[in-house]
Amino acid sequence: MKKEFKLILLLLSLVIIIGAAFLLYDRYADSALGDNLAVTESTVSKEENNSNSESDATSEDVPLAPDFTVYDINGNKIKLSDFIGKKVIVNFWASWCGPCKNEMPDFQKAYEKYGNDIVFMMVNMTDGSSETVDSAKSFIEKSGYTFPIYFDKDESALYAYYVYSIPATYFISSDGTLASYARGMINEEALTKGIGLMK
Repeated sequence: MKKEFKLILLLLSLVIIIGAAFLLYDRYADSALGDNLAVTESTVSKEENNSNSESDATSEDVPLAPDFTVYDINGNKIKLSDFIGKKVIVNFWASWCGPCKNEMPDFQKAYEKYGNDIVFMMVNMTDGSSETVDSAKSFIEKSGYTFPIYFDKDESALYAYYVYSIPATYFISSDGTLASYARGMINEEALTKGIGLMK
């Protein structure tokens, strides 16, 4: 009898855990814009500010996207804040990352289409062992990509954005605030949606 009671308790516990998992999944899925692109609080704040004409709030009330320093292909230090006044897409990638490589053709298309209006910061996770400047450059050259690449040799960008898995993409409006982001691989449609959210 005690064994049957324990078995029933175990089954009830599993049902509760599975039910909670489904609820959390539904809640997360509802917050997505399509694929894994999400609206940030800064986007919501700006939309609310635009819809409320009596509001005194400005984009200054929304914090700026975290700044970082990376290196360009010539070894020059480049800061994200150097591009305030322009829309910026920051993509974290590595040449050993399959999903990163899969989304790159869509980034190349977007760069060819929007490259004059949007800054593309393709930030390589250059740790010096699993990824080096040479391995990243070689991959880009062999693949024929023309978007600019930057090297996060000091892990400044990695820590600024708490990047724990790649690819990850951030869409930053011209006022320096974060408009949207995506964790994991995105497709052309999600990339276009993210671009549309930038102001």
